[in-house]
Order: sequence, then C-alpha cells, then structure tokens
Amino acid sequence: MPTARIHRALSEIPAAAWDALHDGRNPFVTHAFLHGLEVTGCLRGDWGWTPCHVGLWDTDALIAAAPGYLKSSSHGEFVFDHAWAQAYAQHGLAYFPKWLGAVPYSPVTGPRLLARDATAKHALLDAIAGFVRESGLSSAHVNFHDDADDAAFGDDWLHREDIQYHWRNPDADAMPGWATFDDFLAAMDHKHRKNIRQERRKVRDAGIAFRIVHGDEASEDDLAAMHGFYLQTFAEYGNSPALTLGFIRHLARTLPRQLVLVLAERDGRAIAGALCLRGGDTLYGRYWGAMELHPGLHFETCYYQGIDYCLREGLTRFEPGAQGRHKIARGFLPTIVRSRHFIADPRFARAIGDWCVEECGAVRRHARELQSHSPFRDDASP
Repeated sequence: MPTARIHRALSEIPAAAWDALHDGRNPFVTHAFLHGLEVTGCLRGDWGWTPCHVGLWDTDALIAAAPGYLKSSSHGEFVFDHAWAQAYAQHGLAYFPKWLGAVPYSPVTGPRLLARDATAKHALLDAIAGFVRESGLSSAHVNFHDDADDAAFGDDWLHREDIQYHWRNPDADAMPGWATFDDFLAAMDHKHRKNIRQERRKVRDAGIAFRIVHGDEASEDDLAAMHGFYLQTFAEYGNSPALTLGFIRHLARTLPRQLVLVLAERDGRAIAGALCLRGGDTLYGRYWGAMELHPGLHFETCYYQGIDYCLREGLTRFEPGAQGRHKIARGFLPTIVRSRHFIADPRFARAIGDWCVEECGAVRRHARELQSHSPFRDDASP
C-alpha cells in the first residue's frame, strides 16, 4: 500500500526520483527549477510560501508527487481567491493557511500531478485531500495544470478557468505552418501586419540590436544585466522582487539550454531584456525590464524576438505570461487555462461551486468575444 509523505524541502526527494515522474518537456516542474527557488532565497514564509510537497511512496520508490506549498496569503499565484478568503473571514473562519499545488510565481500551464500511472495520480489526489482534512486546512488548490492532469480530478475538485494569450504555429496537418516571420505576418490582415512592421522598424531605427543567449552561453554580465532589468520592472510597479541573481545563475548552470535570455543592446550596452524558458515545444516568456524607454522596445523584446526564436528553433507555442489583451493584435490569441480547488467545508464547497460554474460561463463568453478581435485573416487563422 503506497504511503503519503509530506516533504518540507525538495532536497528530501532525490532529483532522479522526482524527474522520473515527468517527461522533461516542461522546465518549471523539474527538480532543478523548484529546488533552485528554495535554496537561492526566492521563497519566504513572510511572502506566503512554505514548501509542503506531497510524495507518494511504494516502500522506497517514489510513484507520484506534487510540488506544493502552504500559503499564508495568495501572493504570487495568478489565480485570484480574495473573495473566498473574505467570505471565510465574515463567518469567523480562517481561509489561510491553505495548500497550493503550483510553481511559485509562474502562471504557466504544465503537469502538476507527477505520477508513474493513472492509478498513482488518483492516489496522489486522495492523499492531498486527506492531508487537508487531517491538518485542518481550509482547502487545496492546483493551478495551471495540463489536460492530462485535468482528467484525474473528481467532482469534489471545483473547476475554474481564466484567459491567457498564446502564440502557436498552425498545425501542419490542418494548414502549412509558418517558417519565417514574414509567413506569420502574411496570415494577418493588412492593418495589423502594417502596425507590427512599423513597431519593429522603430526599434531598428533607434539603433537597437538583439542578442539571444542560452544559459550555457550567458556571461556573468549577461545574467547580472537580466536580473537588473527584472529589479527595475518591480521597482517601477512598487512590488517586491522574489527572484534572486543566485536563482538566475542556478538556472544557467542546471538548465543551461532551457534558459533563454533576449538582450536588447544599443551602443554596445544592454538596455533591456526578457527572461524566457524553453520547453519541449514551447517558449515561456517570464520577465522583462528596461533601463531605457524606446517606442516598440517592449513588444520587440517580449514578443517578436520570441516568435522569431520559435520559428528558427521549430517550437510551436509561445506563452508570454499572464494577462495583456494588447497581445491579441500581435498574434497571441485567447487561450483557456484552468485550476482545481478542493474545499474541505461542504457548505463553502457548495456555494463556491455554484460561483465557479457561473464564472466559467462568463470566461468562455469573454474568450469568444476576444477571439473576434483576432488579427488573422479568416482563411489563415491558427
């Protein structure tokens, strides 16, 4: 009979055992990425993140696991449940701490229930629900899981949806894929094609050139510059930056070909950058920042350089981060993302479940409305 164990640090689980439970195509669930967050100062209890990973063991063999955290706030989750916390408070109940299965600070779709087979995956979910009940927690949540995980959840895990904006190269079985950026633009209507060309021209005319480096190609100056850009963005918005320079160095060392830096340079000096990670068929844009402001620089650094990279490297998807309706005009179309929620108190589960059903309907309607603003011609839409 498999046994569930709670692990307060990922170092308690051997990297080989953890990574044997996924196919390696999503860098965010690798032992290297998640362990790196813990050992380089990116997770702090006062920011609401306390590691609480769930492992399912058959004697000495790890057969399933979920990256998990006890949360004392909803900081850095990108799935918003503030109204739920307020409802608990109004009834004199504590919503926090709660358990969250997710990748910290990363609204990126991917596997969350790592398991050797479907039976182990179902047992893992039972173990998570059991841990919530035994610990007196209000709830458990799994954010941004993929299709394979979604099939494992029962009706007791409430379903939520949201919208992100993703680029994808058309399926070659349905229509020819794009080989170049010009092919991509040719699929758009005249107005949007012209706007993108103008945005790119403004950046070139400003004397800005781009250099893309992987982790094993990045110098210490490159890594430090990217971290500086990241800090600049957080300073502009008055937020506390979580990722340390040590973490970026860790990624360059442990995920050398998955870390991708887009560096904008003018007069031989880096002035802006975007930090991305590369998966099996997807580029994930995570952070950007700039020390100089130029028309079109954000779009070129965060979107167009990434699309160029995908086309060169044969990647079929590009997820540039959460939110941003302005991405539609640049070829990133509305895409549904999901989360699941186990509410221990049946009274709240019923009320929240009804709310989730209504929310999903509204999200779907909004996605259809957003899709009507696609920049692609009807005969060329991906």
